[in-house]
Amino acid sequence: MSVNKVILLGNVGRDPDVRYPSQGQTVATFPLATSERGYTTSTGVQVPERTEWHNLVMWGRNAEVAERYVRKGTRLYVEGKLRTRSYEDKNKIRKYVTEIIVDTFEMLGGGQRNDATGENSYTPQQPVQQPTQQPEQPHSNTTIQGDEVPF
Repeated sequence: MSVNKVILLGNVGRDPDVRYPSQGQTVATFPLATSERGYTTSTGVQVPERTEWHNLVMWGRNAEVAERYVRKGTRLYVEGKLRTRSYEDKNKIRKYVTEIIVDTFEMLGGGQRNDATGENSYTPQQPVQQPTQQPEQPHSNTTIQGDEVPF
């Protein structure tokens, strides 16, 4: 038995890039930043803050919600699985990308605010969950052409 589970809490790095591939299933991609606070050790050594960037991929309903409500700076709680795949760039060089395939997520901090009314345009009642049947997604050994890369 094995487990592939990722839990992240961070800030969105840019507005989602949303596409509608020929399969008819919406896909959204965007980066999420997580940070570890800096600190000083007992010997006085300062360790600086460290930020990691994660490539998120959302399918179906998750992608539709992200398209409508997620913006750069939005704070997200994300649960998903890690997936690494490869592709060839325009120069025929093999590249690898590691992504988080999002199963569920929650927008934190009350969602986006409407400046005119001061009200939230979206506040999740429960985490957005991926339908039980997902479209077939590229496997780690799938070769994707440079213009099909989501990032």
